[in-house]
Amino acid sequence: MKQDYYEILGIDKNASAAEIKKAYRKKAIEHHPDKNPGDSKSEELFKKAAEAYEVLSDPDKKARYDQFGHAAFEGGGFGGGSMNMEDIFSQFGDIFGSAFGGGFSGFGGFGGGGQRRVKGSNLRIRVQLTLEEVAHGVEKKVKVKRKVQADGVTYKTCSTCNGQGQVTKITNTILGRMQTAATCSSCGGSGQMIDKRPSDADGQGLKVAEETVAIKIPAGVEEGMQLKVSGKGNEAPGNGVSGDLLVAIETLEHPTLKREGDNLHYDLYISISEAVLGTSKEIDAVTGKVRIKLESGIQSGKILRLRGKGISSINGYGSGDLLVHVNVWTPKELNKEQREFFEKMHNNENFEPKPEKSDKSFFEKVKDMFS
Repeated sequence: MKQDYYEILGIDKNASAAEIKKAYRKKAIEHHPDKNPGDSKSEELFKKAAEAYEVLSDPDKKARYDQFGHAAFEGGGFGGGSMNMEDIFSQFGDIFGSAFGGGFSGFGGFGGGGQRRVKGSNLRIRVQLTLEEVAHGVEKKVKVKRKVQADGVTYKTCSTCNGQGQVTKITNTILGRMQTAATCSSCGGSGQMIDKRPSDADGQGLKVAEETVAIKIPAGVEEGMQLKVSGKGNEAPGNGVSGDLLVAIETLEHPTLKREGDNLHYDLYISISEAVLGTSKEIDAVTGKVRIKLESGIQSGKILRLRGKGISSINGYGSGDLLVHVNVWTPKELNKEQREFFEKMHNNENFEPKPEKSDKSFFEKVKDMFS
């Protein structure tokens, strides 16, 4: 089981944005590779801290994590999956730069200074799921058009920054000469420029290609939730890092079942005679058809709870229930024989309402639904 992000940074859930950043900065300094060369354990802690900060520093991701835990980011990669050093130094170079006085080496050529790896843009798609797929989880294969590096593209060292990824500017001020460094605008900080490219490639050496991507969707996802498939967005030029594929969940309406959290609701209509005599009915469930027995004398408004027949919890805490709402259907038109029968029963004491203590009120039934 993955370690809790708050535990990794040593903070509680009520920590402010400033406290989250401060805690991460402290962990980054403590376990930075430059301070712990060759220490694989420190490197792993360094990665975990960066992964935790990437989620908790983003209000939207933090809210999803607080509600669904690690399951909110299943699909792997940056934003809930394992991270690599390129991701960390590319995303958080400003924090590391301040932590090390702006002069740390950058571990393997990545970081706040010098040449950096450009990340490709993310792609966004919507995936429609049936209620049955939501209940059990599913793997969807979708066709995605993404930018990939064209065959035959070659690169050369950027002539503006000489492959450094940065340009240095010296300014004379009243305090003396001041030196500043900025990302090279010619190569975007990669230190490379295109030398040759085929006719079907764009100015960055990329072309559009269609690819089939398998997306593993966990059980219990909800409408509007966003999953991420790392590395399946647009590729970046040169030695860049591919962007991510962001998958927005859309659920299709079920003809008879309504979802409420992990619980499902089903409206069952029966006739007066079925309510009086009792019957058995076959109803829909996400696991297939289910037959239930209705005792004689069942009252309209009765709620039957089928344990574990709802939606699997996205946090892995079991499944919700299927709540069957019994509705006795009153006919609007009667023939002569039927009318005569009910007229005879009009004053029959057996047909007079006599609610018992066990017959719960409407408010008690609502309360039971949420218990």
